[in-house]
Amino acid sequence: MTTLQALRGTRDILPTEIAYWQLVETTAREILTRASYQEIRTPIFELTELFQRGIGEATDVVGKEMYTFCDRGDRSITLRPEGTAGVVRAYIEHNLFAAGGVQRLWYTGPMFRYERPQAGRQRQFHQIGLELLGTDAPRADAEVIALATDILKALGLKNLQLAINSVGQGDDRDRYRQALIDYFSPYQDEIDADSRDRLTRNPLRILDSKDERTQAIAANAPSILDYLSDDSKRHFDRVCALLEQLSIPYNLNPRLVRGLDYYTHTAFEIQSDDLGAQATVCGGGRYDGLVEQLGGKPTPAVGWAIGLERLILLLQQLQQTPSNRPDCYVVSRGEHAEAQALLLTQHLRQANIAVELDLSGSAFGKQFKRAARSGAQVCLVLGDAEAAAGTINLKWLESGEQQTLPQSKLLDTLMNTDCSLMTYRSNDIPNTIDLNTATLEELKTLPKVGEVLGQRIIESRRFNTVYDVMCVRGISKKTIEGWGNLARVSSN
Repeated sequence: MTTLQALRGTRDILPTEIAYWQLVETTAREILTRASYQEIRTPIFELTELFQRGIGEATDVVGKEMYTFCDRGDRSITLRPEGTAGVVRAYIEHNLFAAGGVQRLWYTGPMFRYERPQAGRQRQFHQIGLELLGTDAPRADAEVIALATDILKALGLKNLQLAINSVGQGDDRDRYRQALIDYFSPYQDEIDADSRDRLTRNPLRILDSKDERTQAIAANAPSILDYLSDDSKRHFDRVCALLEQLSIPYNLNPRLVRGLDYYTHTAFEIQSDDLGAQATVCGGGRYDGLVEQLGGKPTPAVGWAIGLERLILLLQQLQQTPSNRPDCYVVSRGEHAEAQALLLTQHLRQANIAVELDLSGSAFGKQFKRAARSGAQVCLVLGDAEAAAGTINLKWLESGEQQTLPQSKLLDTLMNTDCSLMTYRSNDIPNTIDLNTATLEELKTLPKVGEVLGQRIIESRRFNTVYDVMCVRGISKKTIEGWGNLARVSSN
């Protein structure tokens, strides 16, 4: 019998590494939500025509890398190789433009390309991307680049390089395309086979060749910056000026082209020196003609995508290790104690405390060993005697200190202890914030505020009005009203 395993180019994301994915997804979600981007979810398969028309039939993605098949209705279907075309199709189909103004959208999910698997590159891979549709303002280009850098910096990444170029618009590209054909034609016997094939179909892609000999020849090729119209130059100069105003350093790279035909004007990549050959973590640019090309009204747009596999590989290399440890580990033995431990665990979880409940029913000694391995800060011990008396034993696993207290006092004890349970941890985003010393402005930077921590903010009386508390981003009036019931929940 054949041993079943994941196909080449796919991989299982196991519990031991899922914290990295959660860290990245939570960080991106909070930053993009704060910038008024709304999440959109599109199907993972579409009509093949969408990608042929959108990405371009002359691209490697469409010509060589797509997973395409005929369904039972004899329609050509393709697993999405990227996210932008599907988002634009949804934008047109559902008349998202009808509200007027700009649409700020973001997405995350799996993509599929038949490529040679290597570190940071899989045949099923994942992206987080955003699309800003409805404006051709250079400020939009600067905004999306700034958001990408914000996400990467929030994850603790430092050695990042922003490479930027302008690929112009229609007439600019036509003039430059002919200049490249004229330049590379005498070298047809020297450039690699893929580049020879691209010479007449898509000569800009020769500039992106990984072949060393072709790269050496391309180094002296004409620069697209010399073929830009006055409008294209003004747009690009303004984008660069805005990046400088935002203190975002960049490298001008006139050889930078993206692998998809829909790009116009700004093209950019954010790269890491720590990833070797697979240096690009984020790539994107402007695509002012794509909406019209797919059947919509002329609509300028700009966007980017972050490759999650590469980003997580980088986090692992830099030892940016998120923790998935529980705050508390609950051990119990005896019928009444086990039932009460389950109820107590539920109350603590509702109070935003991470709790792991031992379900083994084994001897306390074995449960204590599992508690030590869990990485929890405190072990909560409940036997039938404690259950009958309404008490609970606490054992602080690092110091070995123990104490017994009424169960009704447990929540207050955990939240007022000197241990790091009182320190906010936003899904292990680097740099924790101590609620005892945090200013209102610092609290506004938190991606979310749990109920117990919100109650502690009110009780600290450092913020005098409901308005001040609601200024802490992410807190609704309904949530604030619910905090008053928290103490009663924990003592029931």
